[in-house]
Amino acid sequence: MQNILVVMADQLSALALGCYRNAAVKSPHIDRLADEGVLFDAAYSSSPLCTPARYAFMTGQNISACGGYDNAAYLPATMPTFAHYLRLMGYRTCLSGKMHFVGPDQLHGFEDRVTTDIYPADFGWVPDWHNPQQRIDLWYHNMSSVKQAGVATITNQLAYDDEVGAQAMRVIYDHARSEDERPLCLVASFIHPHDPYATRQKYWDLYRDVDIPLPSVSRPARQDAHNARLEKVIALDAVDLSEQEIINARRAYYGNVSYVDEWLGRLLATLDECGMADNTTIVFTSDHGDMLGEFGLWYKMSFREWSNRIPMIVHRPGRYSPGRISAPVAQVDVLPTLVDIAAEATAAQKPDPIDPLHGRSLIPLCDGNADNDPNACISEYLAEGTAAPMLMIRRGQYKYISCSTDPEQLFDLDKDPLELENLSQHPLLDEFRNEAAAYWDSEALQQTVIRDQDRRRAVNAALRLGRYQGWDFNPARDAGQEYTRSHMDLTRFDITSRHPRPVAFKPKYR
Repeated sequence: MQNILVVMADQLSALALGCYRNAAVKSPHIDRLADEGVLFDAAYSSSPLCTPARYAFMTGQNISACGGYDNAAYLPATMPTFAHYLRLMGYRTCLSGKMHFVGPDQLHGFEDRVTTDIYPADFGWVPDWHNPQQRIDLWYHNMSSVKQAGVATITNQLAYDDEVGAQAMRVIYDHARSEDERPLCLVASFIHPHDPYATRQKYWDLYRDVDIPLPSVSRPARQDAHNARLEKVIALDAVDLSEQEIINARRAYYGNVSYVDEWLGRLLATLDECGMADNTTIVFTSDHGDMLGEFGLWYKMSFREWSNRIPMIVHRPGRYSPGRISAPVAQVDVLPTLVDIAAEATAAQKPDPIDPLHGRSLIPLCDGNADNDPNACISEYLAEGTAAPMLMIRRGQYKYISCSTDPEQLFDLDKDPLELENLSQHPLLDEFRNEAAAYWDSEALQQTVIRDQDRRRAVNAALRLGRYQGWDFNPARDAGQEYTRSHMDLTRFDITSRHPRPVAFKPKYR
């Protein structure tokens, strides 16, 4: 039996981890996982925004296909996810934490969900491609997270992640002492290190004597077209930032990376306590990254490396030799990877894909077999900060970015890791340009997205009139079946709720 633990951070750039060569960040548990496992050095978000990235992660489909356009995108209950596939293969599936599902189905294949979500499940955050220059102040990012960075004893997000971690540990303990013989797939999904950049004193103090560098690339005098739009999206010019404020924001962000790292350590220790460490495959990843001041930008929504490059680690030391994989991969690869892990571990037959999958299993790469690998991945962006579909193709060392309203971009990441030189005359441009044109009809997709935005805004307006009924998830809890109750066989329950089981004995009197 092979259990699966997926640990997902939010807005965690791969470039903000020790195992991805960041010397300032303290992430010992993540680094240990990477040292013992397979690290993907060029993993990308399938879309650098929360909900779209998570829909790609769950469905194995690119967002233009599954409809995960933005943070108020609706995922139909008929859309199969890896939780559905794993249940078909005999797994118990459970979610603790954020997944930002939108709509009345808040499970999408998970048998259990032990926390609510931190973000809304309704259509309140729909962008408007009719008016792309208009800021929606109610929910757009602004610079308060940077200006107010520092120490906090408690925040909305710290309260949430404390619960996410504690409930995930409880799921592992409950599984270990359960009489349910199915393997477990647990997704523990934390909101940190997502802004606001506020961290507890202990994590702030971890970086007291650490030289936290300023961004490698300062804000240029002339931004590229998309970066210029993002400056307006985050209201960058509404404030003046000092170097110390930038360092403070990065320090608090790094502190929250260490906070997530500590929770990973606790989950690993819980697996070990319960005797599950040797039969649990661990996948560690994030939904997208954070610009952290690079190019003067903050947060996500960009195909630039700090925003779009994510950690991807597969850990199963007895099965996969430690190593670093250079091939570009993306979140759509997670579903076929988990299905392959389950098929190998349980000897269950792999279900045929219900919908076409855009990802490939990463298991061949974990096994050192790159012969038939495409050495490429794509990322799409269809939300605020643009009014036309944006496409990124990462193939080998090259990153190509295409949008019908913008000049195209091509970077050689081996020679130019900071993405400073747009290779506007490179001979590969024609090849990438043709690939992008063959990949989608940008104008038709633009109209599809606009119609979908209009539909969701109209539905949302109607649902706000009269009594409002939200779709936010309420975790079910039956106190009548918890702890000790009078209808239970007390001795048997004390035994079955204990792990490891106590040694049996025969009483003298019955």
